[in-house]
Amino acid sequence: MTKNFKYKLGEGGYGSVFKGKLRSGHYVAIKLLGKSKGNGQDFINEVASIGRIHHVNVAKLIGFSVKGSKQALVYEFMSNGSLDKIIFSEENKETLGWKKMFDIVLGVARGIDYLHQGCDMQILHFDIKPHNILLDENFNPKVSDFGLAKLYSVEDSIVSLTAARGTIGYIAPELVYKNLGGISYKADVYSFGMLLMEMVGRRKNLIAFVDRTSQIYFPSWIYDRLDQGEDMELGDVSDDEKVLVKKMIIIAFWCIQLLPIDRPSMSEVLKMLEGDVELLQMPPKPFHQLPLDTSMEVDGCESSVDKPSTSSSAVTIINSNA
Repeated sequence: MTKNFKYKLGEGGYGSVFKGKLRSGHYVAIKLLGKSKGNGQDFINEVASIGRIHHVNVAKLIGFSVKGSKQALVYEFMSNGSLDKIIFSEENKETLGWKKMFDIVLGVARGIDYLHQGCDMQILHFDIKPHNILLDENFNPKVSDFGLAKLYSVEDSIVSLTAARGTIGYIAPELVYKNLGGISYKADVYSFGMLLMEMVGRRKNLIAFVDRTSQIYFPSWIYDRLDQGEDMELGDVSDDEKVLVKKMIIIAFWCIQLLPIDRPSMSEVLKMLEGDVELLQMPPKPFHQLPLDTSMEVDGCESSVDKPSTSSSAVTIINSNA
């Protein structure tokens, strides 16, 4: 199926992904998990989460494999790879125009909204980032990688976690700090906002170089420019494209508000994306100093920091709908 794992598509915190081909002739992506944590809990999380999902903007799980200690997940193949390879690559960053980028934003928002309220269980992803947004042959986005996802009752407005989880740069502050508010679907909203910022800036949010001598947090820099009515330096773009970018920026700032209670739900995000930009109010600047009584709460952290997989063993599909 994988030709001895010759065609590697990428890797992440839970293993490596290879291109494979089913007997039917269909190409698939084989996610070969690395050493399991918690008795394979990451594998169980992913199968349990995505096995109940059927949405055009969520990666489709075709099957899974267990052979001894080896575990693998079989997904539909996405020919254009992950979003990060488009927006962070100098070679590829001009591939998509702003209209298509906006369509990708809409698709991702619809996928996350479906996870939050479209299933019989509430699915919180906890790792929304460009690396986990896959693009098909038409650049339609699919939310992927459910290794950190958790399932909760749809009735739960606040959920419990034993450890912070996510990726630095996208993880919601309430997952790390006390007293900011309870953990909820608003954590995914925050990550979506950070993803939006990176799509607009075509760069990582952590550090942005304004000139050779100074560094500044990119969302803070762009907020000041927008608030002061300055041009976003988008280059040669149409007025319609400028409107789309402005809409993306304003919505991103709503999503990354410090307190979860101040962030919109993904349903509200969709309404803002589909509505008139002139109806959008500029939110408060979200980068405030944490309250004095706020303290860190990091008893442990489940992260998807990239790490290589050392396994090259073959797998056997034991549950496939292909």
